[in-house]
Amino acid sequence: MGGLIDLNTTEDEETPSSGSLSPSSSSASVLSASGSASSSPVCLELWHACAGPLISLPKRGSVVVYFPQGHLEQVSDFSGVAPAHDLPPHVFCRVVDVKLHAEGATDEVYAQVSLVPENEKLKEGNIEVDGEEDAEADIKSTTPHMFCKTLTASDTSTHGGFSVPRRAAEDCFPPLDYNQQRPSQELVAKDLHGLEWRFRHIYRGQPRRHLLTTGWSAFVNRKKLVSGDAVLFLRGENGELRLGIRRAAHIKNGTSFHSLCTQQLNRSNFADVVHAISMKSVFSIYYNPRASSSEFIIPVHKFWKSLDHSFSVGMRFKMRFESEDAAEGRYTGVVTGISEMDPVRWSGSKWRCLL
Repeated sequence: MGGLIDLNTTEDEETPSSGSLSPSSSSASVLSASGSASSSPVCLELWHACAGPLISLPKRGSVVVYFPQGHLEQVSDFSGVAPAHDLPPHVFCRVVDVKLHAEGATDEVYAQVSLVPENEKLKEGNIEVDGEEDAEADIKSTTPHMFCKTLTASDTSTHGGFSVPRRAAEDCFPPLDYNQQRPSQELVAKDLHGLEWRFRHIYRGQPRRHLLTTGWSAFVNRKKLVSGDAVLFLRGENGELRLGIRRAAHIKNGTSFHSLCTQQLNRSNFADVVHAISMKSVFSIYYNPRASSSEFIIPVHKFWKSLDHSFSVGMRFKMRFESEDAAEGRYTGVVTGISEMDPVRWSGSKWRCLL
């Protein structure tokens, strides 16, 4: 199991690492709800950066709408495990806890969210939603200097280095002494698990450019990076450098996370989730925020807002998405149809009801 962090604490409350870790260390970082950590604590901003620009997570105590139909889609063969139980398509839940994880082998980020069902007769305006938007705003307000670059073939070559855009290097890395004939320095950056990676940062070539040389190939090999993956660096207000990974589609659509998601779902058997909902007791779900563009845990105010819209065929819409260069983009489209995906098992569901 990879590192985890309590979303409801800040890094200022965490216990700092007592020593450095080498890339060969197999220790994983773990942060408990009390705020004490073994090895180096996972950086909250780094987790969100790796999750991508479109990801937002609920805060403890907030009310959300849980879509079990969407949850099952993250299992590779969800059609075979779709329940025959009398489960409502939309379940109002209070968030009990949120834990953030990073998978040890791939650095893929995922979340464990503990929920307890609320009164299903709740109406808009009768639910306390304090703090639901504050969590996302707090992250954005504390986002440090960061750049993200999709790797090219030369970036992953064993004979080359990592080419860094000049503006990104000057924003994130400590300043170089350009009076030197070959300006260079050693960079130390921590990954999601608290492991330290050391790189030689040099400014050279014709035309001159910023490169990470010594240490870069070891990082590429250890993380099994390929062209199309994205690497991000961020610098906190204290100057500490962090680095993370966003995997390309070959990982996101592969078996690495789906097998983990399936294991977690099978381990706690979906029937147990159904039972917990019927008994209004706490249940936990695991999900990868990058496995699908559709989130199945929605803040309740967004759910009510979506129901206020009178969608119709031919209506134009605008939507955010993550572009190939790992930045946030937008596109427009047209609603071509409105229908329920599975009116037999999920009657009245709003999950993917727009085409």
